Order: sequence, then C-alpha cells, then structure tokens
Amino acid sequence: MTAILHRFLTASSSKKNKFWVIFWLSLSVTFALIYSFFGLKGALSSEYVIQDDVRSHVFWMRRFFEPDLFPQDLITDYFQSVAPYGYATLYRLMAGLGIDPVTFNKILPLVLILITTVYCFSVCLLIFPVPAAGFIATLFLNQAIWSTPEVPSATPRAFLYPLFLAFLYYLLKRSLLPCLVTITLQGLFYPHCLFLSSGILILRVLRLKNRRLRFSSEQSDYLFCAVGLGLSGIMLLPYALKISDFNPVISLAQAKTLPTLQESARKEFFFNDPLKFWFCGERSGMAPYDWCKNFPTIPAWIALFLPLLLTYPTRFPLTQKISANVAVLSQIFLVSLGMFFTAHAFLFKLHLPSRYTKHSLRILVSLAGAIALIIILDAVLGACQKGTRAVASSKQFLALGLVVLLTFLIFRYPSFARKFPNANYVVGTEPSLYQFLAKQPQDSLIASLSEEANNIPTFSQRSILVSSETANPYHWGYYRQIQQRLLDLMQAQYSQDLTAAQELIEKYGVDFLLLDRTAFTPEYIQKNRWLRVVEPVATEAVARLRQGKIPALAKLQESCAVFGSPNLVVLQAECISRVKADSEE
Repeated sequence: MTAILHRFLTASSSKKNKFWVIFWLSLSVTFALIYSFFGLKGALSSEYVIQDDVRSHVFWMRRFFEPDLFPQDLITDYFQSVAPYGYATLYRLMAGLGIDPVTFNKILPLVLILITTVYCFSVCLLIFPVPAAGFIATLFLNQAIWSTPEVPSATPRAFLYPLFLAFLYYLLKRSLLPCLVTITLQGLFYPHCLFLSSGILILRVLRLKNRRLRFSSEQSDYLFCAVGLGLSGIMLLPYALKISDFNPVISLAQAKTLPTLQESARKEFFFNDPLKFWFCGERSGMAPYDWCKNFPTIPAWIALFLPLLLTYPTRFPLTQKISANVAVLSQIFLVSLGMFFTAHAFLFKLHLPSRYTKHSLRILVSLAGAIALIIILDAVLGACQKGTRAVASSKQFLALGLVVLLTFLIFRYPSFARKFPNANYVVGTEPSLYQFLAKQPQDSLIASLSEEANNIPTFSQRSILVSSETANPYHWGYYRQIQQRLLDLMQAQYSQDLTAAQELIEKYGVDFLLLDRTAFTPEYIQKNRWLRVVEPVATEAVARLRQGKIPALAKLQESCAVFGSPNLVVLQAECISRVKADSEE
C-alpha cells in the first residue's frame, strides 16, 4: 500500500508518459472550478450583488453603453483616468458585444483563475517535474486566491496572477516571443507587475557559484534581460509621461497629515506599532494581510523547509529532481523585497508597497510549499519501506496516518480562517431606492454620507457627490476636491442653519440628499471610520447632537421627502431651496 502511494505521489513527468501530467492537471482544474463555484455562486444570485472594489473600478464603464451617463462627474472621470489601458479596452470590447460591464466582471474571475491554475501547474513542473507537486501548488494558490478578494474582484490587480505566472513559464522555457507578449500584457493590465518581471530579468544575468556572485554564461539571459527591460521601459513610458488633472501624487509629508491614512481610519496606512506597519499593514506591510488576520497559512510554514531540504540531498533523494529553474524562487523573493523597500523609499510614487509582495509571496509560497511537501512525503514513504517486515509494517501504518493527516489539513485548513471563500461581495439591500434613483434624469446628482451612496453609481447609474468607497487619497488633485465635498456635506447635514445645505445645493448642483434614518445620532458619526476623522466638523456635530440640538435637515425629513424606506429617506434639493425663499417672504 505504501509503495503504491509512494509511486502515485512521486511519479515524474516525461515526454513518453503524459498520463500523470494529464491526471494531476485535470485534478488541478477540477479543484479550481470547485473553489470558484463556492466563491462565485453568490455573485449571480441577484442583480444587486457586487464585489466591494468593483463599486469604484467598474461602474463608470457603463459609459461604453451610454456615453451621456455621469456627465461632468469628478468621481467617474477620476476612476476612468486611472484605469490601465488594456483593462479598460477589454471591458470596452465586451460592451461592444452587448455584455454589461458588471455582468462581465462577475464572470471574469473564473477565466483568470483557470489561466492562473494552468500556468501555476506548468511553472511548478519546470522547477520540479513531479505532477503531484504541481497539483498541490495549484491547490495552495487557489486557496490563497479565495482567502482574499483580489482575483474575485477582477480589478486590474487580479491580472497579476495569470500574467506573472505566464511570464515565469515562458522565461523558464526560454521562449522569447511569448515572454515579451506577457510583459506587454502586464503593462496594459497591471503595470506594477512590470517592476517584478524586470527585476527577475536583471537577477537572471547573475549567478551564485561557490558562494560568489558571477555573471551568467548563458547568452540567452542577456538577450531576455536587454529586450525585456527595453519593452518594460516602453510600456511604462506612457504612465510616466501622463499628464492628469488629478496629479500630483500625494507626498509623504501630506500623507502623514491626512486623517484617513491613520490607524483605524478608512484607508489606514500608518500604524503606531512598527511590526504591524512593516509586516501586517494591508497597504504598508510586507506579508499578505490574510496571513496576519487568519489562521497561519500551512503552505508558508512548509515552504520554509525547502532551503533546508536542499542541503541534505542524501536524506531527501527527490531533491535531485529539482532543476536549476528553482533559482527563480529566490529571485522572486529578492525582487519582491527590493521593490517593497523601494516603494517605501519613494512612498506613493510607486503606489502601495504591499502591492509588490503580497501577490508574489502567495505565488512563491504555493510553489515552494508544494515542492517541499512532496520531497518530505517521498522521504517518509521511502523510509517506511526499509527494514524487517514487522518494523516496516509499523512504519507504514505511521506513514499512512501522516499522509491522511496532511491531506486533511491541506484540504480543510482554509475553513479555519475567519471567512472562506472571501470574495467580499456586497449585497444591495435597498432595491426600491436604486429603482427610484434610476428613474431620475441622467444628470441627477445625489449627496449622501450613507454607505448606500457607494452602491448608487453601480445599481442606479447616477452620480454621487462623494462616498467612502471612492475617496481615494493618493492623487492630491482628486482627493482635495473630495475632501472639500465631504467637509461641505457634513456641515450641511449637521448644521442648525439651513443655509449650509442650501449653499451646498447651489455650489455643486445637488438634486437629492439621501439620509440614513439614524444619521442624526452621535453614534452614527462616532462608529463611522470615514466620518469621525473629518475634524473639526465631526466633533462639533457630535457635541451638538448630545446636547439635543436638532440639525436643520432633520426637520425636513417629512416635508421634503420624495422617497422613504425603513432605513433611508431621500430629500428633494429643490424643496430645501424653497424653504429659504418661503422664509424670506
């Protein structure tokens, strides 16, 4: 039994025998489909279900159907301007085929995951030609993918996984033209990935031999490096030269003064705890944040053993099957760390530092963990077949128990996490509101501090003044306008003088004000990570509410209401403006 299991898990791939490759690849794709089914089943359950990040990255693409949507809309124009060209073009092509962008967004993750799975399996075989390891690598990676919302969001960063793995595959295969195609696609869909690929190309012209760093003797390494870096530079040039109305990128000095980037705020980046800042911060940290929040990831712990296993080839004989391509794992690690610290050194110029480690480390750990696991199992199962029959029998029993335990942990450990799968879908709970607003003129503008404001552009296709989801602070030309809008709106909503609301309506051309029924309570502000840092307005508003002072808008919730639900009320701006005229008369 042990011998059969041993051969089953450690069978090598070869040109003559493709059975094991086909078997394990088919199993990899099957599990990718299973995970995707459970992850995506909620996405198509209702037209009012959307992935959280999609509410800012995709809603504007409905302009491809109706160019007149969101006229002169600051938020829409901003997110359209920061979308990578290839990403926007893909959705434009689908819109040309009559496919709604939001619907396409719900289907796209499955395509990306299947491509990722095939390339992950293939890269693993180029490093370690044992198909079972390829299967485990894809299993680990799919578990990592569904532990976070990056790929399920089908936003630009979701494209890193298939494109980076495709780059690694063609690089290891030394296929120049396909490798250059992947570099081009990285520049079109997720330019951050170009820095990782370029770094790997540079490191591949260096070799560590006899503990000394030497230049590679392979001419192809220099060809790939020269052509690849040249193409990467060409792809990055448009981004470097791009002139935007929303520039400049915020400086470190500015960032340190922004409340929204402080700990416990909506876009927290800075932390008082250095360990959290450098390792576990979702935007600032080196480690994938799910490693810090959830149950310790098994692949990461197993992957740590791989360097140790390689130093004992006699005890772990399967290490001899590892090819020279294994060097790419250390190259991924070094480049990721290098870009992480570079991004910190030029903070926000290269966007968020975590973007350069969290994705690549998940890929690295999946590959290294799978290889290490198969090597360990080979050594254990091989040792169990030695010795006398009685001794071998007891060893085999222990070995089988170990295999069963590992199998259970590998397949079940994601369930130990707080949430798995974690696609982070948002369910719109106010369909009647979305339908009401969708019937209003296309140039309508809705002002609201409610979380429901995040859903309006997607579900109603109407413009909003500001919302927490779209308040990205990284481009000062955009964020200073958003911050001013938020300040004006909070003053209008919580002022006892109706003039503030009327001035807001006139200044921005607001047509409707959307209010939560609980908006005029101190807790509404204090428990909201986005609103409570808007000072001094937030503190002053809470103080007045605690004193029982009623804001002017609260008195118009019945007389100016044009829509109501148990949780929300919509006030007509024209009605609010008339109150001023009536009072003057």
